[in-house]
Amino acid sequence: MEKTIRVLVANRPRLMRETILATFADQADVEIVGEVADDSEIIESVNRTRPNFVVIALDQPGSRPRVCDDLLREHPEVRVIAVAPAKNYVVYYWASLDIHSSNIEASEEGMLNVLRSSMVTNRTN
Repeated sequence: MEKTIRVLVANRPRLMRETILATFADQADVEIVGEVADDSEIIESVNRTRPNFVVIALDQPGSRPRVCDDLLREHPEVRVIAVAPAKNYVVYYWASLDIHSSNIEASEEGMLNVLRSSMVTNRTN
């Protein structure tokens, strides 16, 4: 299967980032296009790598990360998965005329389902 889902992993701490990278590494349709350790590097890395998804850290569940707003204003075509490293909590953000979010299952399968279902939706629109 051709790798069609481009993902930039910009999550911290490092252990969480490595776990996410390991999760996606075995997926035939997912290509990791980059890894970022510092939030300040995310937008520049998105400009360079053009991912479909960016996985970021969610420091405060229930509060959208500022980097998410900045990223989606500049790149509304990108989808964001925010992972709370200290809690079993993951949120999916996307932009249209507004920034949307949807709680998803806090698991590898939950994140992969979002990656794959969004790519199908994007192809049909």
